[in-house]
Amino acid sequence: MKRVICIGETVWDIFPDREVLGGAPLNAACQLRNLGLDVNLISRVGADRLGDSARQQISALGLPAAGIQVDDNLPTGQVDVRFDERNEPHFEIREPAAWDNIIYAEAEPLAASPFHLLFGTLGQRGAVSRETIASLRRRAELCFYDVNLRPPFTTMELVEESMVASYMVKMNEEEFLKITAWYGFDGQRREKAGRQLARRFKIGVLVVTLGAGGGWLLSGSEFVEHPGFAVKVVDTVGAGDAFFAAFINGFMAGRPWVECLSAANRLGSEVAARPGATAV
Repeated sequence: MKRVICIGETVWDIFPDREVLGGAPLNAACQLRNLGLDVNLISRVGADRLGDSARQQISALGLPAAGIQVDDNLPTGQVDVRFDERNEPHFEIREPAAWDNIIYAEAEPLAASPFHLLFGTLGQRGAVSRETIASLRRRAELCFYDVNLRPPFTTMELVEESMVASYMVKMNEEEFLKITAWYGFDGQRREKAGRQLARRFKIGVLVVTLGAGGGWLLSGSEFVEHPGFAVKVVDTVGAGDAFFAAFINGFMAGRPWVECLSAANRLGSEVAARPGATAV
């Protein structure tokens, strides 16, 4: 079983009533570890109170600390979170932040043995981190790309570059509709537009989440759907990261796509049904 490196932003999600350690790579790394995979997290925090707390919590979560870099000049990342009337989270991402400055020379030792790479779009916001992620993509056996659009930091050019480099691409329904529209595909016709997108960027596996409606995937000639699991939603932050972690776990175990999709929907719904993205 190959190791998975998760790379990108480590942030504190600032809610009206609390501060919660998060960031998609961290959330996914925690879930992958809980599922029994060998995982490394590569990120960067500031030499400040939040950075110290982040490193303590990351260690407490059972993740190796070797990939957490410390920046003497830039602060630890913070994201202001608010929820709309549908309980969907909206994010105001502060900049600059330490995770914009992930240094390849400090990350390179973790690439000495075989690994797969899980990365997103936001983590490539800064030029230094973007080049580090690109360098690790070239060394990875397979790349898993979680789109996670966060305008204005997630440009069409960056998404294209990331899809081209990746075997597996995951996005939510809103992102699928937006991205397919970029190329004149009719995203309402899921299977057809998905195949067009996969062909254009040579995507091996395309996975699209539908929130409470479950999700679907395309891989070669296969098109698989799952209706999801009904739960009382408490907090959707981290649910998509948990979904992708469970899906990757199933894929790495060689399970059929329908089982991968079912496990992904189940774990995503379990995370949505409780507060916090990284709790076991």
